[in-house]
Amino acid sequence: MKLLYKELTLAAHPTSIVFAFLGCLVIVPAYPYTVIFMFGCLDPYLTFINARETNDAWYTAILPVTKREIVKGKCLLIIIFQLFQLLFSIPFVFLRNVLDVKNNPVGIDATVAWYGFGLILYAVFDLVFFPAFYKSGYKAGKSFILAAIPMLILMIGVEGSVHIPVLFWLDSYKPEHLLLQLPILLFGILCYAVFLTLAYRMSVKRFEKVDL
Repeated sequence: MKLLYKELTLAAHPTSIVFAFLGCLVIVPAYPYTVIFMFGCLDPYLTFINARETNDAWYTAILPVTKREIVKGKCLLIIIFQLFQLLFSIPFVFLRNVLDVKNNPVGIDATVAWYGFGLILYAVFDLVFFPAFYKSGYKAGKSFILAAIPMLILMIGVEGSVHIPVLFWLDSYKPEHLLLQLPILLFGILCYAVFLTLAYRMSVKRFEKVDL
């Protein structure tokens, strides 16, 4: 917990807090809502860049912690911001329905399926980004580009899926359609848990070989 506190107070980039609160964008009538997840993926990039420029790896290395714990602290930091962003958006989803905001003409609405897809986007990004970064411990830009490619492809696929007539139920708030979307949310939760575990283990294995 002390290492996580250190990450929150010293390592997290200031924009992380701003990005975390951008879940409120689901109330905007016409907006590609998957972009919200892109902000959640910019957070680790900026945080790791900030850590590199402030010699965070060297500072953390002289603390009485292992490399495994260093990776764990960073992973938990990013998980907190990503999940907070999703949870923070929930009240605004209810508010948009209270205000009777029309369906999003740009792409998918903030439905149950959207949350599932969001978790999958985060999972895929993190699975690529963390191991790529901890292969060297400082190449945040290259790691972000590698992780952004599959993330952007998935974003386009999610936004475009609701324009396919047979998949109209992905964009609906009707109770029967929300039930159909529930498996996507459950699958997203499973993906996030499994992929983050894999990303953590791969990152530890690679980082332990890095000479700080």
